[in-house]
Amino acid sequence: MLQDKFDRIISFLLGASWAIVILGSIITFKTFIFLGLTTSIFLTLLFIFISLFMILALDAFVVNKERLVEAKKQTKLLENIYARKEEC
Repeated sequence: MLQDKFDRIISFLLGASWAIVILGSIITFKTFIFLGLTTSIFLTLLFIFISLFMILALDAFVVNKERLVEAKKQTKLLENIYARKEEC
């Protein structure tokens, strides 16, 4: 399937974001383990929560692009219907 540049960039960013979440959570946990297990787990969960919002934002870009494509298709169909109605 042929993808445009936007789709390729978003796909790459989504994959990179998941990698950042996984590796970042491990690094965050290991970095703050000296403060205690509870604090380290809390900070790791906070990092994961913020990172998932970033992934959600990227996914929103994909959904909005799909919505735009569908709106363009519907507009074209409505213009064709209107043009046929004007001919009659």
